[in-house]
Amino acid sequence: MDSLLATVEHRLLTPGGLAASDLERVFNQLMGPGIDAADLYFQHSRSESWHLEEGIVKDGSHSIEQGVGVRAMAGEKTGFAYSDEIVLPQLLEASRAARAIARDGKGAGQPLALRASRSLYPAIDPVDSLPNSEKIALLREVDAYARARDPRVRQVMVSLAATVDTVLIAASDGTLAADVRPLVRVNVQVIVESNGRREQGYAGGGGRYSYGELLANGRALGFAAEAVRQALVNLEAVDAPAGTMPVVLGPGWPGVMLHEAVGHGLEGDFNRKGSSAFAGRIGEQVAARGVTVVDDGTLPGRRGSLTIDDEGTPSQCTTLIEDGILKGYMQDKLNARLMGVAATGNGRRESFTHLPMPRMTNTYMLAGERDPEEIIRSVKRGLYAVNFGGGQVDITSGKFVFSASEAYLVEDGKIVCPVKGATLVGSGPEAMGRISMIGNDLALDDGIGVCGKDGQSVPVGVGQPTLRIDGMTVGGTAS
Repeated sequence: MDSLLATVEHRLLTPGGLAASDLERVFNQLMGPGIDAADLYFQHSRSESWHLEEGIVKDGSHSIEQGVGVRAMAGEKTGFAYSDEIVLPQLLEASRAARAIARDGKGAGQPLALRASRSLYPAIDPVDSLPNSEKIALLREVDAYARARDPRVRQVMVSLAATVDTVLIAASDGTLAADVRPLVRVNVQVIVESNGRREQGYAGGGGRYSYGELLANGRALGFAAEAVRQALVNLEAVDAPAGTMPVVLGPGWPGVMLHEAVGHGLEGDFNRKGSSAFAGRIGEQVAARGVTVVDDGTLPGRRGSLTIDDEGTPSQCTTLIEDGILKGYMQDKLNARLMGVAATGNGRRESFTHLPMPRMTNTYMLAGERDPEEIIRSVKRGLYAVNFGGGQVDITSGKFVFSASEAYLVEDGKIVCPVKGATLVGSGPEAMGRISMIGNDLALDDGIGVCGKDGQSVPVGVGQPTLRIDGMTVGGTAS
C-alpha cells in the first residue's frame, strides 16, 4: 500500500509541488466551527479510444484530465468546488469556496492515516499495455472475421477503449486512501441484410485489467461471432405477442432489469428522502421467497469493482434483499451519517468535477436450485428474453419499461421462434414478488455496463440466474 501511495503521490501531487503532508493545511482551513465533514478528491485520468467502421479506422483519440474536488458538509448542506490545477493556492481557494457554501455544522478534522485495503486489480496503465499498431491490427482482424462469418453481414463497427484513473482521497474523518484503476473494453456491432430487411447485433466486454487479458484466447473474435449470431437471429424474428404472460429472463446481462427496476430504488439517498418505492421497508418482504440480491464491489477484475469507493471507503459485499426480505440500502458517507448507519463503500462519482452519491457497483441476484431447461419447460405460452436494450424506470413508483433486443416465443415448454419488438412493462417490487422459479446458472455480464444517475455515468456490473416471472405485461408488435 505504501508503494501504491508513493505512485499516486508522484502522479497527482508531486508535479504541483505538493505532498500528502500539505493536505493538513487545507483541512485546517476547511474544518472547524460550521463544518461537520469534508474531503478532497484528487484524480488523474488518462484514456484512449479507437473506432473502426467500413474497414477503416475512423477515429483514434487520447486524452488526459486531472484536478481536485473539494467538499464541505454541514447537515444536509454541501459546499463543493473544484480546480483542474493541483497546486496549493487553488486548493486553498477551493476550500474557502466550499466552506462558505456549507456553514452551520460542528466538528473538527482527524489526523490523516493511510487506509490499507486489498487489491482487486493490478495498478497498471492499460493504454500502454499494447502497441498502437497491434490495436489497429486487432480492429481489422475483428472486422474481417465478422464479415467472413456470413455473406449477409453488411456493416461492422469495432471499438477498443482503455482508461486508467489514479485517485487520492483525503477526508476529515482521517481517511487517506489511494487507488489506480485500469479499465478496458472492446465492442462489436454488426448489421446484416437479407431481402431488403436489415437487423443488428451487438456484443462486447471488458474489465479492470490489461489489453492482453481482454484479448486473450480469441475473446474479441468471440464477441464478433456473438454479434453476428444475434443479428442473424433478429433477421428471422417475427412480431412479438402482446398481453399478460410468464416471462423467462436469461442469465447474465438481463440482470440490467434488476439493476434499473430494483437497484436504483435501494440507493441510500432516494430512501433517506422517502422518494423510493422501498423507503422505510427494512425488514419487510419485498420479493418472492428465495430471492437474494447483493451489491458486491469486491469481485477481482470486474468492471464495476472498486478497491475503495470515491470517498475512500473500502468496497464490500452488501446484502440488499435476503430470501425476499429487505435488509439494507447502498450508502455513501453523507447519507449514511444522516440515516445513522454505516457507509457501505458505494460513494461514487464520475470525476473530480462531480459530487459523490450512492451508486451501485456489481449488483446481482444469487442462484437458486432449478435447472434452466426445467424453467423453460414449465411455460405453457410465454416469452424468453435473452438480451435487453434500453429501458426507463420511475424510482418513486418502481414502474419500468424495457425493450428486449433478443427474445423468443415459448409454447408448450419449447422455444418456438425469435420475436422482435417485445417490451416488458411493470414495476420492480411487483416483478420481484412474481418470481416463481430461480435457476442454478448465475452469470455476470461480460463487462459492458454503464450506469447513469443525475447526469453522471460510472461503470457497473450486473448479473442473475435464469428467472421465471409470472404475470408480466408484454408489449408486442403482433396484430
